[in-house]
Amino acid sequence: MIRYLPLMLTLGAIILFAKNMHAAEPIHLYIDADRTGAQASGIAIEQGIRVALDEVGNQIAGRPVKVMIRDHHGSSVRSKRHLKEYLSDDQALVVFSGLHSPPLLENLSFINEHQILILDPWATAGPITRYPSKENWVFRLSVDDTKAGAVIVNSALKEGFKKPYLLLEETGWGRSNHKNMTAALKQQGITPLGVQWFNWNLGATGAKIMLRNIIDSGADVILLVANAAEGKTFAKAMLALVTDEDQVSLPIRSHWGITGGDFPQVISVADRRQLDLKFLQTRFSFVSSTPTPLSTKVLSHSQQLFPNTIKTAADIKAPTGFIHAYDLTRLFIVAVTNSGLSDDIKHDRQTLRSALENIDQPIEGLIKTYQKPFSTFSNINIDAHEALSADDFVMAYFNEENNIVLDQ
Repeated sequence: MIRYLPLMLTLGAIILFAKNMHAAEPIHLYIDADRTGAQASGIAIEQGIRVALDEVGNQIAGRPVKVMIRDHHGSSVRSKRHLKEYLSDDQALVVFSGLHSPPLLENLSFINEHQILILDPWATAGPITRYPSKENWVFRLSVDDTKAGAVIVNSALKEGFKKPYLLLEETGWGRSNHKNMTAALKQQGITPLGVQWFNWNLGATGAKIMLRNIIDSGADVILLVANAAEGKTFAKAMLALVTDEDQVSLPIRSHWGITGGDFPQVISVADRRQLDLKFLQTRFSFVSSTPTPLSTKVLSHSQQLFPNTIKTAADIKAPTGFIHAYDLTRLFIVAVTNSGLSDDIKHDRQTLRSALENIDQPIEGLIKTYQKPFSTFSNINIDAHEALSADDFVMAYFNEENNIVLDQ
């Protein structure tokens, strides 16, 4: 036995060294978002994550964190490729998703069946967090379309509109909003005058035809569900109808997808004066909300971390992505700290998922202080993986400096 002691000590040292080496390796945090068609949203999400991570020295539970950027261009196929990459990465702990709902909706079974831990700071389609399984692997801190449609509808009705027309993109996101908006209108005894569907990359001519039909229907407001690209197309088409054909400019009450790009830069202040446009947001703005000690600190930290791109609050483009990603990363950091990390990534993903459902200490964020933001999902607790509620949603508009101002 004694003669084997040096060998045993050597093997023990090797094992201990290997474990220590593993402990020093970074955990990988993936961001799978659109950094092409909706570039501003993808960058904003990354910035919010990096600021929150920098607050803790880019280390969690004794391990450094490495952010892995992936651009799915809005493609569900490309997104699935990134999800498979995550599965093959034995340091990959979590995936932050982006603005688009379709990549999540179309890959939802794959995500949950393969236990891919998704944190969603933007995509809003209702089914995303409601996969019919107790082990639901998607957590959201964003607008939830099962409630957003009603907020948009009720806000429009409160303004006095009575004859809405739905203008929706032909995707899972659009269909989700169709269901929820029509239900909200029905509760108020109103049937929309019509529903017009459109595809991504819509052209100017098609947009004009759709808007003419809506105007001719006698509608007094358009309820729009679109991203920035198509939102700009419809805005330009409405302006052209007003200028060239002396048509009336119908008010537009929109989902927030139009804020995920360069809408206010392309649709100028002068143009927007001819449009009556409001859109959904969550209840915090660096520009128009009363500053708190935390929001002041976060803005200052952002300016230090991104000195070339963030000089003032107005420089945070697509602020929704930044704000939600920052708050969600704070929840993530607490959950990882509570669950700890091991040398078994599958075990760590599982314990982190459970830790997210069992956060029991208050966590201050930009939008609010989160009290038990998540819980165990079931068919009688379908909002279990939603950190926000309808009380956190509000309408907003672009001011003359192209900043988003909450209408509250």
